[in-house]
Amino acid sequence: MKRTVFGLVVVSLITVLGGRAYAHHSFAATYIVEQTATVEGTMVQFLYRNPHSFVKIEATDDKGQVQTWALEWGGAAQLSQDHVSKDQLKLGDHVIVTGNPARDPTEHRMRIKSITRPSDGWKWQGVVQ
Repeated sequence: MKRTVFGLVVVSLITVLGGRAYAHHSFAATYIVEQTATVEGTMVQFLYRNPHSFVKIEATDDKGQVQTWALEWGGAAQLSQDHVSKDQLKLGDHVIVTGNPARDPTEHRMRIKSITRPSDGWKWQGVVQ
């Protein structure tokens, strides 16, 4: 009886903890964490949510083509601890973002390390986990 209960507890722990480990991905799998890049553009979407928020901006590339960038940020819970609210950024805001570029540059994706709104000097700088 003790063996059966012990076995059930072990299997339950492996299932719960293994699921959590699988659910959280490595940023290094998607982004080049040893590099930083900067993109400047106009905000077209701000998804304030968990587990990660996203900012989408439109930016003009070197050839004059408008590209939509998906910029991954911290979750709503983490951002609220950094005093970033869902109303912090508005559609049409001009922003400058620095972060880790995607491993595939054609994705136009970045992990945010800092974001600045030059119109009023607002800035967030931190480490997203």
